[in-house]
Amino acid sequence: MEEGLHIALAAEPLFYVWGVPVTGALLLTFVATISLTALGFWVGKRASLIPGRMQAAFEAIFEYMLEYMSATLGGERLARRYFPLIATIFLFIFAANMINFLPGIESVGIYEGGRLVPLLRPANTDLNVTLALSMISFLVIEISGIFALGFLKYGSKFITLKSPVGFAVGVLELIGNIARLVSFSFRLFGNIFAGHVLIAVIVFFVPLILPVPLMLFEVFVGFMQAAIFALLTLVFIKLSISEPVH
Repeated sequence: MEEGLHIALAAEPLFYVWGVPVTGALLLTFVATISLTALGFWVGKRASLIPGRMQAAFEAIFEYMLEYMSATLGGERLARRYFPLIATIFLFIFAANMINFLPGIESVGIYEGGRLVPLLRPANTDLNVTLALSMISFLVIEISGIFALGFLKYGSKFITLKSPVGFAVGVLELIGNIARLVSFSFRLFGNIFAGHVLIAVIVFFVPLILPVPLMLFEVFVGFMQAAIFALLTLVFIKLSISEPVH
């Protein structure tokens, strides 16, 4: 059993480029990025005043997202400013999660030490990928607050000497802000990795029929995780650009 089923918590390197390990998760990240870029160019080239089904579907999705962001941020100007980031986060995470179900993912690779190292590993099962996404989100949130309020006013959300209670609340707010890096990255990593392990175990022990409903459920989970990551980024941006309350 141990030889037939191998689950690695960390993405295993396939080769090195200038000393930097290239893993299956990194390669699938490139696949997702290139696929989304190609799809964007394809839809853009076919855009017309009378939209087809594909164009109409994309327009409906993006219009809904823009309206939701406008309601959350309190204006279309801010919504249009942050729309590229929020939409990109959602599309990238969702695309990376959906590519996991294509044939060849984790079944094609190279043998090392008598076991298969997959050429392509689900991107979000690598903590490096989810941590990188979290850092991008975290930096945008903090920089947005500084640009919207100014460095001193934004800093007063975390450090205030007006009262002991205000100081304690500010310290807790600072800890919560830093903790977002951990919560963002581990939430996405944990949910996708858990589903990945569950499907691998079920496929190994019960290879017929049973994995299908689990895969359908994981499609739903992949969509929800992409939506949650994007929505939390949007909500935290709203909080960062809001005036301090103490």
